Amino acid sequence: MMYPFMTLDDGTVVVHSEAILHGDKESVKVYFEKPVVGGFNSAVCWLPAYRWEDIVGFSQSDIDKYQSFLETVAHVVVQLSREGGFDNAANF
Repeated sequence: MMYPFMTLDDGTVVVHSEAILHGDKESVKVYFEKPVVGGFNSAVCWLPAYRWEDIVGFSQSDIDKYQSFLETVAHVVVQLSREGGFDNAANF
């Protein structure tokens, strides 16, 4: 399941998965999508490793900007992923 997180000032929508356990390690899929003429630019970043994949249409400069953004909010995204997004979060 993916949960809405934020729409950035450039129109990019950010959503995240619920917490995913791989053995004893937890990860969260963060998906970035921006509407453009003819479709969407998109990318996936996995937390806490900040591993980027499936980048379509975004420049390295865009990814660097989203990386910096994610570094400031990753703790919130991870917490929300454990609680079922904003709608189910107990402390937000």
